[in-house]
Amino acid sequence: MSNNVIFPEPLKKGDLIAILSPAGPIDESKVLAAKEVLEKEGFRVKIMPHTFDRWGNYAGTDENRLADLEAALTDPEVKAILCSRGGYGVVHIMEHLDNIDLRNNAKWVIGFSDISALHAAMARQGVASIHASMAAHLQKYGGKDEDSQALFAILRGGRPAFTLPASPLDRPGIAEGTLLGGNVAVLADLINTRYDMMRPDTILFVEDVSEPIYKTERIFYQLRISGVLPKLRGLIVGQFTDSEPDKSYESTEKMIADMVSTYSYPVAFNAPIGHVDHNIPLIENAHVTLKVTPEGDNHLIYWPDKA
Repeated sequence: MSNNVIFPEPLKKGDLIAILSPAGPIDESKVLAAKEVLEKEGFRVKIMPHTFDRWGNYAGTDENRLADLEAALTDPEVKAILCSRGGYGVVHIMEHLDNIDLRNNAKWVIGFSDISALHAAMARQGVASIHASMAAHLQKYGGKDEDSQALFAILRGGRPAFTLPASPLDRPGIAEGTLLGGNVAVLADLINTRYDMMRPDTILFVEDVSEPIYKTERIFYQLRISGVLPKLRGLIVGQFTDSEPDKSYESTEKMIADMVSTYSYPVAFNAPIGHVDHNIPLIENAHVTLKVTPEGDNHLIYWPDKA
């Protein structure tokens, strides 16, 4: 992974955003609603040709999904790419992105969940991207909610700071470092590949949905044994939606608190990140400060872009 991170240029009124489906299929109505929201924000929108395709569990064949993504990434007119949804399927096509110079005419890639794999591909070439909600969220809130507005601010060159809710599980401290992370299950499958984003000396953020606690615990043990977990600069624990209690733990969060209890870095729990309505946009590969205090005055603050 490149240490010289490139941040795509800020978007201006009239700039072009491409919408595509690199993973699971999506209802056309969600994409059309997202297009309308983006156009009201002053952007032009291009829906890529295979966005509404369906092929088994996926939004079209691997070849067609890759064709849309490659076309958007290499089109100098496209300034940002909104993935329509997650699901599963990015891993099928991500290795082909190695043949594309993503740093040349870099553009913002937006999405979360399975799109974490696409963020990993961008991070490998040292390009910042945005972990954020997608078409369904824009349809539901019409772009008026605080998370959508924060996303639009980032696209326009802003760096909004976030106040994180307090949790009894928080561990106070202040850390600076590179922000990386996303969906735990997706990123765990990339460990020890050239796309591995769960690395030491970073501020890691994690989230997941419908994962049994023991499966997430197994990933954290892998991170501990490999030496990543002890050497983080900080940890942000997002939402583990629809995770049921088991005989060992009442929650995934309590399990994670136990896993990191012997380390000294700051840990913020209950962050609004993941498969929830309030899903703050995070810039992958950005330099940030994480501040967690005993009073619950927790903040995530971006540093100026470092090119």
